[in-house]
Amino acid sequence: MRYRHGPKRRRAGKARPPLFSRRWGLRFYSQRQGPYLCPVQTPTPSYLTPEALTAFIRTALAEDVGDGDHSALSSIPADARNRAHLLVKGEGLLAGVALAPLIFSAVDPSLTLNVLLTDGTPVKYGDIAFTVEGPARSILTAERLVLNCMQRMSGIATYTAHLNTLLAGTKAKLLDTRKTTPNFRICEKWAVLIGGGVNHRYGLFDMIILKDNHVDYAGGVAQAIAASRAYLAGTGRQLPIEIETRSLGEVQQVLDAGGVDRIMLDNMDVELLREAVALIDGRFPTEASGGITEQTIARVASTGVDYISVGALTHSVKSLDLSLKAY
Repeated sequence: MRYRHGPKRRRAGKARPPLFSRRWGLRFYSQRQGPYLCPVQTPTPSYLTPEALTAFIRTALAEDVGDGDHSALSSIPADARNRAHLLVKGEGLLAGVALAPLIFSAVDPSLTLNVLLTDGTPVKYGDIAFTVEGPARSILTAERLVLNCMQRMSGIATYTAHLNTLLAGTKAKLLDTRKTTPNFRICEKWAVLIGGGVNHRYGLFDMIILKDNHVDYAGGVAQAIAASRAYLAGTGRQLPIEIETRSLGEVQQVLDAGGVDRIMLDNMDVELLREAVALIDGRFPTEASGGITEQTIARVASTGVDYISVGALTHSVKSLDLSLKAY
């Protein structure tokens, strides 16, 4: 796939940095930031690997295309060429631009993409994010997957950025959760980063979080922590441990037991959160969780917690309206 970045011509004598990797296709380049897959975090998150992105795109195309795009195959001549642009039809934060070339390339490497707006760009109705040119059938086949990904990713990035504005003046960082769409987590977590949020654990494999059911099944706070530490020692794994607490009594039990990396304060009202943060007194990072909305998040942040996790970042957002139009 041929790839151009931005409408401006480069000055003579300035060599264009490599955009392609023989191993997996496209690299992304910004004169200001250097190679990137996400404009707000360096280095690139560990889950954004060539293998993971390729697998996601392959599975998504198999679901959508099956044994062929018979609408395009039946109505468009094989040698027809055309072009289209991505039209923004709402206001928000653009996300998924870096994914689009990978999808187009997977469908047809001969397509040419000219990116005009990058991930993390505030957009409004009428903006054009990119243009694509090449075999008309290929543009039509790739269209829906590109739009599905970018519309949802842009919605997530937009809402994440909005909630972040409500945390201004506090030290709290906004976290996502595992409340994601099955087989779409890679894009949803990526979109949170583009919106300025912070990824929590990616899955069950990269962090131990002892939730209320874990604690109850293990026989209590101290037992759950001890068992988890023994498990890590016995298996040779090095994973951070976070434990959920539901009361000041459980917070005190964690402080007595130690051996964790973060304390989650779950479904506590603002006054109880203040008491819990004071009780912990900086000995462990704190995370507020449970039913936090845009109406309450500023008050929660004012309690002094280090992190606030919001499942709605990925499970309750409105997609940004985008459309791929021939021109």
